[in-house]
Amino acid sequence: MKRTSFLAAALALAASSAPADWLQFRGPNASARGTGQAPTSFQPSDIAWKSPLPGRGLSSPIIVGDKVFLTAASGPAQETLHVLCLDNATGRKLWERRFQATGRTMCHEKTCVAAPTPASDGSRLFALFSSNDLFCLDLDGNLLWLRGFTLDYPNASNSLGLASSPLLADGVLITQIENDGESFTAGLNPATGANLWKLPRPKNANWTSPTAWQDPATGRSLVLITAYEGVLALDPHTGKEQWSLPKPGTTITSGGIGDKHFAVPRSGKGLAVYSLVGGTTPPELAWESAQINSDTASPVLQGSRVYALNGAGVLTCADLATGDRPWKLRLDGPFSGSPVMSASTLYAVSERGLLQAVDTTAPEGALASKLDLAATILCTPSLSGNSLYLRSDGFAWRLGK
Repeated sequence: MKRTSFLAAALALAASSAPADWLQFRGPNASARGTGQAPTSFQPSDIAWKSPLPGRGLSSPIIVGDKVFLTAASGPAQETLHVLCLDNATGRKLWERRFQATGRTMCHEKTCVAAPTPASDGSRLFALFSSNDLFCLDLDGNLLWLRGFTLDYPNASNSLGLASSPLLADGVLITQIENDGESFTAGLNPATGANLWKLPRPKNANWTSPTAWQDPATGRSLVLITAYEGVLALDPHTGKEQWSLPKPGTTITSGGIGDKHFAVPRSGKGLAVYSLVGGTTPPELAWESAQINSDTASPVLQGSRVYALNGAGVLTCADLATGDRPWKLRLDGPFSGSPVMSASTLYAVSERGLLQAVDTTAPEGALASKLDLAATILCTPSLSGNSLYLRSDGFAWRLGK
């Protein structure tokens, strides 16, 4: 019996953090790249399930083993905060927890209080809301701890809302609370929620989310913070600066991370691509181009190329080493969410709910398939295994086998 129980526990632990899991905004290291193969073409029959949601949300679903987690906000002032768990196989709601916001819920009409995407370390769930409320739950929905950042730092908010998603980097929970009041980035102990470090940041509204990079030579992790003032690379354990890149950066579009490159959208000045060196050595500028723009959608790097989607719906493919642009492809926009990639297929969903799959191996790029979900969708898609996940204010979808 003891051996059976041990094996069952070991298998459950392995399932809770499988390689195909999508544990945070834009997946592993916030790279926007999946490890499986989602469908390359879509039919209505590819919708595995469609599940109702209780309120507004721009946050993406995250996937941990056989569970899908989402957040939402409801009520006249979006003061009720929801954390939901769905069964990955059926979309059936397994549990829901509701909390009351302790901070400001004022937002721009296009965004909402449930804008940040939750994150997980495989055994715990971290749900951050624009009200500056951060909840840690286990995967069965039991509350482990909470932080009300507005109670701790009363001026850490802005009238347009906060949207930065938390990031787990080398066992540290990174929260980027950057605004035009009390602005900071903090590294938290995932077990307790206590500050490991807190770094003051410029008092400017910033909706970007942090990314992470692991040096393939040393295995050392860095957290990359993007703002208009440029890019700051931090040690996730201490918050100490390792290197920085000059402005302009961006306050809306997050950076794109690859194995050896980092793509930085520049407010009104296109895109800059840097070659990552490692350690405390600043990256080298590979190239920059004013003709390649990521207005709201963050760029995604795959193999030797970077893909950037601008406000007009033009998807540009560029070579990471040279900046050469082999093709451009116009998609049906506009877009608020960022594209993601599974193998050589890029997925983007327009604000009108049109899901589009792009074959990036075609000589001129090619629209391989599209599916109209007939809903306003502002979130970034998520990937896990052979499935793709989306959400609107009213529903969540899983597409794939």
